[in-house]
Amino acid sequence: MKTTDFTRAIGAALIAAAVAGTGTAALADIGDYKFELVGETVAAGADQVITVRLTNVKTGKPVSDAVIFATRLDMAPDAMQEMATKVTPVPAAEPGTYKFKATFGMEGRWQLSLGAKVQGETGTVQSKLVITAQK
Repeated sequence: MKTTDFTRAIGAALIAAAVAGTGTAALADIGDYKFELVGETVAAGADQVITVRLTNVKTGKPVSDAVIFATRLDMAPDAMQEMATKVTPVPAAEPGTYKFKATFGMEGRWQLSLGAKVQGETGTVQSKLVITAQK
Protein backbone atom coordinates (compact mmCIF):
# COMPACT_ATOMS: atom_id res chain seq x y z
CA MET A 1 0.00 0.00 0.00
CA LYS A 2 2.74 2.44 0.86
CA THR A 3 4.45 1.91 -2.52
CA THR A 4 1.22 2.78 -4.38
CA ASP A 5 0.73 5.98 -2.37
CA PHE A 6 4.37 6.93 -2.95
CA THR A 7 4.05 6.28 -6.72
CA ARG A 8 0.90 8.42 -6.87
CA ALA A 9 2.58 11.22 -4.94
CA ILE A 10 5.59 11.18 -7.29
CA GLY A 11 3.28 11.20 -10.33
CA ALA A 12 1.27 14.12 -8.94
CA ALA A 13 4.46 16.04 -8.15
CA LEU A 14 5.79 15.51 -11.69
CA ILE A 15 2.53 16.70 -13.23
CA ALA A 16 2.48 19.77 -10.96
CA ALA A 17 6.09 20.58 -11.86
CA ALA A 18 5.35 20.27 -15.58
CA VAL A 19 2.31 22.53 -15.35
CA ALA A 20 4.15 25.07 -13.20
CA GLY A 21 7.11 25.07 -15.60
CA THR A 22 4.96 25.88 -18.61
CA GLY A 23 3.10 28.58 -16.71
CA THR A 24 6.26 30.49 -15.89
CA ALA A 25 7.66 30.47 -19.42
CA ALA A 26 7.72 34.03 -20.70
CA LEU A 27 5.83 34.33 -23.96
CA ALA A 28 7.25 37.00 -26.24
CA ASP A 29 5.04 39.29 -28.28
CA ILE A 30 5.90 40.66 -31.70
CA GLY A 31 5.54 44.12 -30.11
CA ASP A 32 8.60 43.31 -27.99
CA TYR A 33 10.86 43.87 -31.02
CA LYS A 34 11.98 47.22 -32.37
CA PHE A 35 14.08 48.53 -35.25
CA GLU A 36 16.19 51.64 -34.67
CA LEU A 37 18.58 53.57 -36.87
CA VAL A 38 22.27 53.43 -35.99
CA GLY A 39 22.79 56.82 -37.68
CA GLU A 40 20.01 59.25 -38.54
CA THR A 41 21.80 61.16 -41.32
CA VAL A 42 23.50 60.17 -44.57
CA ALA A 43 25.06 62.08 -47.42
CA ALA A 44 22.87 62.62 -50.47
CA GLY A 45 24.12 60.56 -53.40
CA ALA A 46 24.67 57.03 -54.64
CA ASP A 47 25.62 53.91 -52.67
CA GLN A 48 24.96 55.22 -49.18
CA VAL A 49 24.77 52.60 -46.42
CA ILE A 50 21.97 52.62 -43.86
CA THR A 51 22.43 50.55 -40.68
CA VAL A 52 19.53 49.51 -38.46
CA ARG A 53 19.49 47.49 -35.27
CA LEU A 54 16.75 45.06 -34.25
CA THR A 55 16.43 44.51 -30.51
CA ASN A 56 14.13 42.80 -28.08
CA VAL A 57 12.96 45.77 -26.00
CA LYS A 58 12.23 43.64 -22.92
CA THR A 59 15.68 42.06 -22.74
CA GLY A 60 17.69 44.70 -24.59
CA LYS A 61 19.40 41.95 -26.58
CA PRO A 62 20.05 42.17 -30.34
CA VAL A 63 18.05 39.91 -32.65
CA SER A 64 20.31 38.37 -35.29
CA ASP A 65 18.11 35.77 -36.93
CA ALA A 66 15.32 37.95 -38.34
CA VAL A 67 14.28 37.58 -41.97
CA ILE A 68 13.70 41.00 -43.52
CA PHE A 69 11.31 40.56 -46.40
CA ALA A 70 9.96 44.04 -47.01
CA THR A 71 11.96 47.20 -47.60
CA ARG A 72 10.97 50.52 -49.09
CA LEU A 73 12.78 53.85 -49.08
CA ASP A 74 10.88 56.95 -50.15
CA MET A 75 10.42 60.62 -49.30
CA ALA A 76 7.05 60.19 -47.59
CA PRO A 77 8.01 62.49 -44.65
CA ASP A 78 8.37 65.35 -47.16
CA ALA A 79 5.06 64.44 -48.92
CA MET A 80 6.84 62.87 -51.92
CA GLN A 81 5.92 59.17 -51.62
CA GLU A 82 6.44 58.76 -55.37
CA MET A 83 10.14 59.61 -54.90
CA ALA A 84 11.27 56.05 -54.07
CA THR A 85 14.60 54.32 -54.54
CA LYS A 86 15.87 50.75 -54.59
CA VAL A 87 17.16 49.26 -51.33
CA THR A 88 19.77 46.47 -51.45
CA PRO A 89 20.77 44.43 -48.38
CA VAL A 90 24.49 44.23 -47.64
CA PRO A 91 26.29 42.02 -45.09
CA ALA A 92 26.50 43.29 -41.52
CA ALA A 93 29.22 42.19 -39.10
CA GLU A 94 27.67 43.13 -35.77
CA PRO A 95 24.98 40.85 -34.26
CA GLY A 96 21.48 42.29 -34.54
CA THR A 97 22.42 44.87 -37.17
CA TYR A 98 21.16 44.94 -40.73
CA LYS A 99 22.66 47.08 -43.49
CA PHE A 100 21.19 48.37 -46.72
CA LYS A 101 22.64 50.28 -49.63
CA ALA A 102 20.56 52.92 -51.42
CA THR A 103 20.81 56.02 -53.56
CA PHE A 104 19.52 59.20 -51.96
CA GLY A 105 18.73 61.26 -55.06
CA MET A 106 18.20 64.51 -53.19
CA GLU A 107 18.47 66.15 -49.80
CA GLY A 108 15.56 65.79 -47.41
CA ARG A 109 13.84 63.33 -45.14
CA TRP A 110 13.55 59.74 -46.35
CA GLN A 111 11.44 56.99 -44.78
CA LEU A 112 12.78 53.44 -44.55
CA SER A 113 9.89 51.00 -44.15
CA LEU A 114 10.82 47.52 -42.95
CA GLY A 115 8.95 44.27 -42.42
CA ALA A 116 10.63 41.32 -40.72
CA LYS A 117 9.89 37.91 -39.28
CA VAL A 118 11.61 36.93 -36.04
CA GLN A 119 12.41 33.22 -35.67
CA GLY A 120 9.98 31.50 -33.31
CA GLU A 121 7.47 34.38 -33.24
CA THR A 122 4.17 34.85 -34.99
CA GLY A 123 3.42 38.15 -36.68
CA THR A 124 5.58 40.71 -38.40
CA VAL A 125 7.83 43.40 -36.96
CA GLN A 126 7.02 46.56 -38.90
CA SER A 127 8.82 49.84 -38.67
CA LYS A 128 9.05 53.21 -40.40
CA LEU A 129 12.32 55.03 -39.72
CA VAL A 130 13.17 58.56 -40.90
CA ILE A 131 16.64 59.28 -42.29
CA THR A 132 17.84 62.74 -43.28
CA ALA A 133 19.96 63.03 -46.43
CA GLN A 134 22.31 66.04 -46.41
CA LYS A 135 24.90 67.48 -48.79
